Amino acid sequence: MKIGYQLKQVRERLAKGLVDKGVLRTEKRNFLLFDMATHPVSDPTFKDDVLKRTLGLLTARTAAVPLSELYDENVRYRTIRAVSMVCAAFAANVLENALIHLGYDAREAAFAKCDELLAEFSQWPFGAVRATAAGGIGGGTSAAGAESANLAEINRLARMEIVGSGEGNGEGQTGGQAQRELHLEVAAGVMEIFRRMDSLL
Repeated sequence: MKIGYQLKQVRERLAKGLVDKGVLRTEKRNFLLFDMATHPVSDPTFKDDVLKRTLGLLTARTAAVPLSELYDENVRYRTIRAVSMVCAAFAANVLENALIHLGYDAREAAFAKCDELLAEFSQWPFGAVRATAAGGIGGGTSAAGAESANLAEINRLARMEIVGSGEGNGEGQTGGQAQRELHLEVAAGVMEIFRRMDSLL
């Protein structure tokens, strides 16, 4: 009972934050006898941008996150943010809404890639699972090799963003680097929880 109330508060706070940012708008709708606040999308470009990033990360053969006017090169940690968004959607079971226009095989491949992304980014430093698993077994199909190379490229882009964000003057750089690593370690911990959610529920 209390958990349902807390989840409702979280939903309302998230909706209020998105209304403040201009992504959603608040409307009053009449459902039978009650007036309820609903939050439809105010500008479809935000939704289209998120769908484009999701499909680009999960279905494209390249590892680069697609650029847009809302998500340009100046956004810090672009790749890590995109991976986190896709993994959160996967854990919340809403990723299939973004992949509904794909065929069955492409959708299953996207889910498999998302699962691999979740495994890849759920350990700090990122890619620790790949480093331990890559030790002994070679071979495999060319499609599996291409997917593995794609994941390695996504991981490389994420590491470049981490190293590139450490630019600055020398005095506070070690403290800033430790702070960034702590933030990314927390992000990896959250993704580890996402990965284990099926077994928890």
